Amino acid sequence: MTGATDPFSASIIPFEVPEQMRAFAEKGVSQARENYAKFKDAAETHNGTVEAVFACASKGTSEYTAKLMEFVKANTSAHLDFAQELLGSKSPSDALELWTGHTRKQLETLQSQAKELFELGQRVAAETAEPIKASASKFYKPAA
Repeated sequence: MTGATDPFSASIIPFEVPEQMRAFAEKGVSQARENYAKFKDAAETHNGTVEAVFACASKGTSEYTAKLMEFVKANTSAHLDFAQELLGSKSPSDALELWTGHTRKQLETLQSQAKELFELGQRVAAETAEPIKASASKFYKPAA
């Protein structure tokens, strides 16, 4: 029953896309593919940058934590040694002298440890920011 009344018959619905519309559609599809390829490349590049940033941050955090633990161990040992010396003191004046010397030494130690941690933190931050700078320099030219 594919006669003249069949609405899906090719003889009743002659449809042909004009050449200009076809060219316009093909150009649009071509541009969409190019833009997708550019977007995909940029996304993959940025994924690599993010991975590098997290790797640097993780490494830096590990270094910082290791340094903190080193300081905790040294400070704990110093305090235990001080407590042992304090218990062995013969007079209150000896105890006060030990206390004063220990306090002065610990303040100097804490200052040097704080300086070392600050420098380590700066270095880690700079190393972590480096992949971002490198990625940005590919996309943005510095102003002359």
